[in-house]
Parts: sequence; C-alpha cells; structure tokens
Amino acid sequence: MAYEARRDVFQAIADPTRREIIGLVVKEPQNLNALAGNFNMSRPAISQHVKILTECGLIIIKQKGRERYCEAKLDQLNEVSAWIEQYKQFWEQKLDALESYLTKIQQQQKPTKNARRKK
Repeated sequence: MAYEARRDVFQAIADPTRREIIGLVVKEPQNLNALAGNFNMSRPAISQHVKILTECGLIIIKQKGRERYCEAKLDQLNEVSAWIEQYKQFWEQKLDALESYLTKIQQQQKPTKNARRKK
C-alpha cells in the first residue's frame, strides 16, 4: 500500500499558482482549458494544481456537458482564517503594549511647565 500524504489547505495556498487559480475561479467557474490559458505552463501542470486544490476541498469539479468546470468552494479557508486570527490577536496585544509603553516614556520625557519656567 503506497503512502499518500494528506493534503491540507495550508499546502494548497502555499503555492502562488494555486492561489491564482483560486482567484480566477472565484470570479467565475472555468473549464480546465480556459484556466490553463491563464498560465505559462502545460495543461497537465495546471491539472495537477487543480487536483491538489480539489483534494483540499477548495475547488470542486462539475461536469457540464462534455466540459469539466472548476468552481471555488472556500469553506475550507475558515481553518486558515482561524489560525491567522490567533496570531493577529497575539500581535495586536503586543503592539498595544508597545504603544502604551512608548506613550508613557514620551510623557516622562516632556518637561513640565514649572521646569521650563526655572530656566
């Protein structure tokens, strides 16, 4: 039994070509030939990217007549959003603390009115 790595959304969006494919099919569903026409690579290479995106659940393939159309299904990006949100909150807290600290230092360095009069 061959080992097949589980693909996840993070792997899918790590590649700029796959991010561009997602961007294209979000605007409107596209068949594989039309999709491949947007890139300077072979159709099989685009098909491989689409395969990864479908395995991760970011794209679904729908048969319409003889054509297969790629449609965006971005529910899986909620996992990425939740992961990013935790770091966003972390850094916002750190930046808020830094801002408070810098404000405190600036206030301590300002000469008081009485100190200016004595000069």
